[in-house]
Amino acid sequence: MHLEIPGPVGPLEALLDEPRDDTTHGAAPPRAVVVFAHPHPQQGGTMHTKAVFQGAKGLVRIGCAVLRFNFRGVGRSPGTFDEGAGEAGDYRAALDWKAARYPGVPLWAAGFSFGAWIALEAGAVDPRVSILVGIAPPVNRPAYTFTHTLETTKPKFFVQGDLDELCPLKDLWAFYAKLKEPKELVVIDGASHLFEGKTREVGEAIEDLLGDYE
Repeated sequence: MHLEIPGPVGPLEALLDEPRDDTTHGAAPPRAVVVFAHPHPQQGGTMHTKAVFQGAKGLVRIGCAVLRFNFRGVGRSPGTFDEGAGEAGDYRAALDWKAARYPGVPLWAAGFSFGAWIALEAGAVDPRVSILVGIAPPVNRPAYTFTHTLETTKPKFFVQGDLDELCPLKDLWAFYAKLKEPKELVVIDGASHLFEGKTREVGEAIEDLLGDYE
């Protein structure tokens, strides 16, 4: 479902994917609702980035309603890139919209690369968010601090390629070691930062991590 949601500098272009009821062929009550953030806006990241698309599909397959949206200045979302501060505001607005649409349903925060930084940090401090999901988070970049992520005791789930050239696996392992429990990590063999040729495995990894999680 294509839609627009309120954002700090104007309506944000978004897509909502809901689980389906195989009996009625209508929308099924979601197990959880997820806001999924895309990679860096100035490096081609959008809500249609393949790993975001496949990650969202994996979440839908385990019963989640997933909102993808374009940060300010991307697609039809107004505004200009704001070095992360404005994008964090966009993400919080998406969380607000999602929580209002599905009151009482568990709320999860997810993101890929730059979007993982935004989602993890916003979700760590938002009391409504119960689970954090990071795909190839840029933990080795000095500009991106993960202070709140490191402090939180919320469940944290990660997917990483073992050939990630921008955020090397060794750096993620070092970061992961500092995180508080509970936490889990799936490493995809042969996958680069953008998971070229491996994006379907991103969705499958999320299913493996969260499919049976209570």
